[in-house]
Amino acid sequence: MIMNNARTGRKYSINTTLIHGGNQIDERTGAVSIPIYQTSTFKQDGIGKNRGFEYSRTGNPTRKVLEDLIADLEDGVAGFAFASGMAAITAVLSLYKSGDRILISRNVYGGTYRVLDKVFKNFGISYSILESEDPEDLGKAITDDVAAILLESPANPLMSVTDIRAFSKIAHEKGVKVIVDNTFMTPYLQRPLELGADIVVHSGTKYLGGHSDLVAGLAVVSDRETAERLAFIQNATGGVLQPFDSFLLIRGIKTLSVRMDRHVENACRIAKYLEASEDVSRVYYPGLETDSGYEVNSRQAKNGGAMLSFELKEGHDLGRFFESLELISLAESLGGAESLVCHPSTMTHASMPENIRKAAGIADGLIRLSPGIEDADDIINDLDHAIKESGA
Repeated sequence: MIMNNARTGRKYSINTTLIHGGNQIDERTGAVSIPIYQTSTFKQDGIGKNRGFEYSRTGNPTRKVLEDLIADLEDGVAGFAFASGMAAITAVLSLYKSGDRILISRNVYGGTYRVLDKVFKNFGISYSILESEDPEDLGKAITDDVAAILLESPANPLMSVTDIRAFSKIAHEKGVKVIVDNTFMTPYLQRPLELGADIVVHSGTKYLGGHSDLVAGLAVVSDRETAERLAFIQNATGGVLQPFDSFLLIRGIKTLSVRMDRHVENACRIAKYLEASEDVSRVYYPGLETDSGYEVNSRQAKNGGAMLSFELKEGHDLGRFFESLELISLAESLGGAESLVCHPSTMTHASMPENIRKAAGIADGLIRLSPGIEDADDIINDLDHAIKESGA
């Protein structure tokens, strides 16, 4: 796919943009790998005369390359790098004011729910949970105080799919902004701004970094006015990404396409294995033709992504299942080279009250899997062994 970049006007394929986006050659030295500008401040040539940078909270050359790179990849006008995915979401939510209401999809990340419920609610910014992915229901849910919709597609952890284009159309008709957490899909598989969204956020910790060795957050916006406002918030609140982590994230993004291709290949094989297993009651993966979100996801994304969830049939001991895994690690996070598994009810979504969690369909027996880039047969054999060990 050829991308006509909104920031630079250049036309490159996504694979080329991953490596060359953001003008990564250092202008001063010609270094093809952007240096780590490990400095807090910059010498100025006179009063009001700087060389483009003053103080690293406000701007840093290494971070700027990363911010331009993610803007190029998401086809936005500006990108912003933060110290974590939650810092990125917090900065974006800070665009709104007391009296505003944010609509969130049912299966948003537990941390997103927590920051709205425990932090922003204290400042008069309220939220409501959308009960379905049906665009018609969205129209009914938008009241006069709704300022934005924050959604994930596929959503964490049930991989439910939302029609981003249809949601954006309805939202914009009512003057409401659309924010999409694109962590699960990455710009390699899905570009929400092209589908009509206004803001995209990422946990760069996950697939973009790809090696479970950094914590980072990114945001991309589609218009200059929002870019100016978010730049002010980023500088004023100061939750910026450090130069070394910016360098690591740039390096990780260079190999995103080849890693994602393997992640997705493994996820497809594992999903089909789980779907055929007599010990599994349900598989959640939009890459399966039997999945309820398959058709919509196929229209807006390159494929079903690499995340999946499943439930074992009654009689299986979940604790025993997790303890019996040898290759796959029970751990928070996702998107690393190694396979990771988690128990959403007690880990990623533990901050959600039980009644809200259950209403969203997040059962206590749900298991979320992030297949790594190991050999698919080894991952499947590890799952098979643990499932058998956990059986009645």
